[in-house]
Order: sequence, then structure tokens, then C-alpha cells
Amino acid sequence: MQFFQLDHFAGHLNETFMVEIDQMRAPFVLVEARPSGHAMAGAVREPFSLLFRNEAAVVFPQRTYSMSNAGMGEFGIFLVPIARDRDGFIYQAIFN
Repeated sequence: MQFFQLDHFAGHLNETFMVEIDQMRAPFVLVEARPSGHAMAGAVREPFSLLFRNEAAVVFPQRTYSMSNAGMGEFGIFLVPIARDRDGFIYQAIFN
């Protein structure tokens, strides 16, 4: 398991991450990477939030997905659908 911090993702804004969904691969674009509060005393990292957009017409359920990116490799990430806009669905990942 990888231990991510905000700066692992911040340099990959607007890049495509491929997500394995039911034996197919779907493109998710990283549209936001930002701090999401203050770390508690003794915490190993500052909490942060990521937002990804997927243009599929259907919403995918919240769960852990296998995700890959050319610059970051392959890793598991828990995504939660949080909104829909004219371009697709927005998914959030929170790291505490």
C-alpha cells in the first residue's frame, strides 16, 4: 500500500487516470487536489482531497478501485460520487 501526500497528486492536475471497472478501463481526470483541513497533533500527513471527473452517462458506486497513471503507476483508491455536472460525474477521494 502506498502512502500518498497532496504533492504526489498536485503535479498531475488535468491528467487522465485509468480506473478498472468491471473488467473495463474508464478514464477519470484529476480536476482538483487541495488540502482539506488541519492535521491533528502527531498526524503523519496533512489531510487532503482529490476530485476526479468521469464523462460516462452512468454513476459508478462508491468503492475502492484500481487506478493507474503514467507518472504515478498503479494503486487502489476509494472513490465516492459526489456530484454531477454537464460534463459527467464528480468523484472524491479523501486522505486523512
